[in-house]
Amino acid sequence: MKSFSIQEINDILQGVLIGTTNQKITAPEQLEMANDTEISFIGNKKYEKFWATSKACAAVVNDDISIEPGENRVFIKVKNADLAMSQVLALFAPPTPLFAIDIHPTATIDTTASIGNGTRIGAGCYIGPKVQLGENVTIYPNVTILDECTIGKNTVIWPGAVIRERCHVGSDCILHPNSTIGADGFGFRPDPQRGLVKIPQIGNVILGNGVEIGANSCVDRGKFSSTVLGDGCKIDNLVQIGHNSKLGKFCIMAGHSGVAGSVTLGNGVIIGGSASIKDHTTIGDGATVGAGSGVTGDVPAGKVVLGYPAVEARDALKQWAILKRLVRDSNNK
Repeated sequence: MKSFSIQEINDILQGVLIGTTNQKITAPEQLEMANDTEISFIGNKKYEKFWATSKACAAVVNDDISIEPGENRVFIKVKNADLAMSQVLALFAPPTPLFAIDIHPTATIDTTASIGNGTRIGAGCYIGPKVQLGENVTIYPNVTILDECTIGKNTVIWPGAVIRERCHVGSDCILHPNSTIGADGFGFRPDPQRGLVKIPQIGNVILGNGVEIGANSCVDRGKFSSTVLGDGCKIDNLVQIGHNSKLGKFCIMAGHSGVAGSVTLGNGVIIGGSASIKDHTTIGDGATVGAGSGVTGDVPAGKVVLGYPAVEARDALKQWAILKRLVRDSNNK
């Protein structure tokens, strides 16, 4: 079991120690579940009230905290407790699953595929013709990578992921279990004689560097050209990204959200959980779409929108307040 003194942890965080403890820290844990050998964190002043009943002997806290740690307890004050706690979690992280050999004998690898130095391929994987895998790629069991795909260096692909033909994944990406890159876009047109006619989807998907795709999320290939996710995009589980959509750099999409075809997101856009974005919509740099919202028109850069249909956040809150009063007044009659 790993354990560290509070000083060893602070040597990494470079914070300010308030209080003392002689306990060795054995793990990080949330405030209400921590025991007296564990470290927690307080990332917002509203959670200060839970410190008194927590058994944690230490906490990483924002530098505006207004309480004292108490006897044999200690705070590490930092500018951003959430970011600092990510360093603590990395310190205690267990090792990733082991590879007994770099390339498992049950993996099927086409003779025309190119495998970079240090790349590991697990049991039951399929690597198709003319695939190019960069250096130090990790591919866990039962991954499928079809013809002419490229995977950048240091990328990690977890079990069950599928990358279809001619798609390109950048360096330092993470594809979580059962994610699908390059499935057909959803394109059909009615025909009086043939019913719904499938529109061929002949494009591909391009993921930039440092992109993370959550479990069971889908990024559809373009009908023409490419569906593109810029560097640093982070996609949660169960997210749908439609064909020919373009995401700028460092966009975030939370679970159960989706963008239809040909949507454009600027840099740093945040899409809340279960939000939906209509096709051919543009959302400007730094805009935020609240959870559960339905966007039916363009959103200017920097705006926050809420509701269904989504409107500027202040207007949505006013509408909800009016509706609440109407219901209250109606019940009081």
